[in-house]
Amino acid sequence: MNMAKISTRNAVPFWLSLGIVPLLWIGALKGGWWTVLVPLYAWHLFAALDALFGLNRDNPDPETPDKELFWYRLVTLVWFPVQFVNIFGLIYFVTHTDHLSTLATIVLFFGLGVSSGSVGIVYAHELLHQRNTTERWLGDLLLSSVLYSHFRTEHLLVHHTHVGTRRDAVTALYNEGFHHYFFRVLRECPRSAWDAEKAMLSRRGLTVWHPRNPHFRYWTLQLMMLILAVLLGGTVGLFLFVWQALVAVWQLELTNYIEHYGLTRRHLGDGKYEHVKPHHSWNAAHMATNWLLINLQRHSDHHYKPDRRFPLLQNYDESDAPQLPYGYTVMGFIAVVPSLWRRVMNRKVRAWRAQYYPDIEDWDDYKNGRNPLPPL
Repeated sequence: MNMAKISTRNAVPFWLSLGIVPLLWIGALKGGWWTVLVPLYAWHLFAALDALFGLNRDNPDPETPDKELFWYRLVTLVWFPVQFVNIFGLIYFVTHTDHLSTLATIVLFFGLGVSSGSVGIVYAHELLHQRNTTERWLGDLLLSSVLYSHFRTEHLLVHHTHVGTRRDAVTALYNEGFHHYFFRVLRECPRSAWDAEKAMLSRRGLTVWHPRNPHFRYWTLQLMMLILAVLLGGTVGLFLFVWQALVAVWQLELTNYIEHYGLTRRHLGDGKYEHVKPHHSWNAAHMATNWLLINLQRHSDHHYKPDRRFPLLQNYDESDAPQLPYGYTVMGFIAVVPSLWRRVMNRKVRAWRAQYYPDIEDWDDYKNGRNPLPPL
């Protein structure tokens, strides 16, 4: 196993996300086909780069101190002001000029949502896992700019604890198509996040209406974002803000769908489950997509060490964790066609079962999410 060097030079590819910024504004200035540049960049270019550069299985020293990670961390720290200017600057620009057609404006803000989701929410995910207040606040601000603030609670208190069980809404069931999954998650996750905070507050002897409930902060930040969109762009500005937020959330949940599809933890009885292990996440070592998604594809190690910073995440090979045939960008295209997704992934899920749980003969309760729910 090769060891990756932690250096400023090796941090540079993770800054390629900033290439989205000029492409957004070129689309806003020129209109027409220029508005599709961001999806072409974030999806197609990085998929092509994966094919060109292949896999990166090198592992850095996980004990590398934070002071040596400055240039890796900085890209996540600067992204909120960048995204803030992109969202609200574009809302003001398109509502005070008349050279963009309605279709071009919708496509432009679709690209903005791709940026807010593929980069913004992924960076928020990195930030909210850290322990210092500044990074967590930046994560909260990023999530509020896509109206998905409850993700912080749902991810930290529900997903990481209950992944691989029906308690975790974003663990996609076997045979569940992405489109059904997406609307199910939109219904279930806000309630799941609220219940998780309610349970935590109750254990501390507090009611759900106590000021320590972070949902009050979530709602306040989101309301401020909505008001700003209206002040800058009126009703059209509000629509465009909500549209880019919806696209961003769609991008997030497409990724969540891919990460754990069909993977379940062994039920031990009475609503108890085995500990989360590396084989409960799908992994991909495709180099370029890991640049864009700051190593999110090294997902097993993220669940093993949730607060480990992205440049230090470890790669797992096929003997320890299941591997996707392509990077997340390509897998996303496959996932939106459920019949194709099942053709590609169901046989891999069946092979996973045979490898890790050869003694389980009846998978019906696992496949259909009928095993008892673990306690909150």
